[in-house]
Amino acid sequence: MNFYEQELTKLKQEDCLRKISNISYKEDKYIIVNGKKYINLSSNDYLGLSTNKDIIQEFIETNKNNNEFLFSSASARLLTGTSSIYSKLENNLAKLFNKEACLLYNTGYQCNLGTISSLVQKGDVIFCDKLNHASIIAGMKLSQTDFYRYKHLDYQHLETLLQKHRTKYKKAVIISESVFSMDGDIADIKKLVELKNKYDCILIIDEAHAFGVFGKNLCGISETVNVSNDVDIITATLGKAFASVGAFCVANKTYIDYFVNKSGSFIFSTALAPVNVMWTSWLIENKINLIKEKEQKLNTLFKHVHEYIKDNGQSQIIPVIIGQNKQTVEIANKLQDEGFFVLPVRVPTVPPNTARLRLSLTADITFEEMKTFFEIIKEQLQR
Repeated sequence: MNFYEQELTKLKQEDCLRKISNISYKEDKYIIVNGKKYINLSSNDYLGLSTNKDIIQEFIETNKNNNEFLFSSASARLLTGTSSIYSKLENNLAKLFNKEACLLYNTGYQCNLGTISSLVQKGDVIFCDKLNHASIIAGMKLSQTDFYRYKHLDYQHLETLLQKHRTKYKKAVIISESVFSMDGDIADIKKLVELKNKYDCILIIDEAHAFGVFGKNLCGISETVNVSNDVDIITATLGKAFASVGAFCVANKTYIDYFVNKSGSFIFSTALAPVNVMWTSWLIENKINLIKEKEQKLNTLFKHVHEYIKDNGQSQIIPVIIGQNKQTVEIANKLQDEGFFVLPVRVPTVPPNTARLRLSLTADITFEEMKTFFEIIKEQLQR
């Protein structure tokens, strides 16, 4: 047995072996796997737009004769893989966030990787929430700069690290998600702005799971707490609530021009397909009221669910922490038997002994369906 076979065997023995689900198709709030229909609780399509056939058909009929209705850009943007539709979407996003400029990336991972790794160099420092997304950690490591990870949402610990280390470095960056992807808890961005100003840092907030779900203009937690103008760089994805593909960062023009010239994941990647760029702009320009209605529906749902399970959650992401891998897998399988598609989340995505079911609520799921879901979990835990 070679090294790779041994590693796979070890993962299987630890109930950590991952497999790709054989998904047939998606329909509204449902997912069809091997011919069986489930309520989809593992999707980031928070507003239920990606499977809305009426909207999709309207978009196609409206735009199919446009010369830019293409399924490949065939090049990086700094070569021939760009056109006016890309700058149009960037302008729309910058305007939405009230920032000077915007830059599109192919994925949220590439966005965080490219912005962070190019922003700082040796002699600089990053202060990072302990539970930030893997893409943020990868960007820090690629930058080859020093970094310190403060305890999750512990801003006293962050300030202790700033007091001890900030003066040793030229530039300093503080990075946090707004809504955290595994626990669904929310950063105190006002406090981060305060510390950023006090210790002369650049502040980056990743709004991936908040964009489209929070804020008057759908711009996330920074907007909700009225500090968007004080956050230097905001990153977010288009593949979650906005039912498209790609990601972006918004900032002042200097930062964006710098990323165009220094961000490797932007420079060396074939650009997003034009049809996806058109789709995202079309949603912003033509369906913003519908999106806001869906956002309100989702917010009402997750508030009722949090009240029902008596926790302090504040977002559409709800972790149900079971603990051990084996029991978590068993409960996930039982829920699937009962028609709920939810997947176990295990090491290395989460720390040891915190295996969980990660629920992603979407706008068209009903409160009654969620009550049934939690009744099943309660029964399983009492066995």
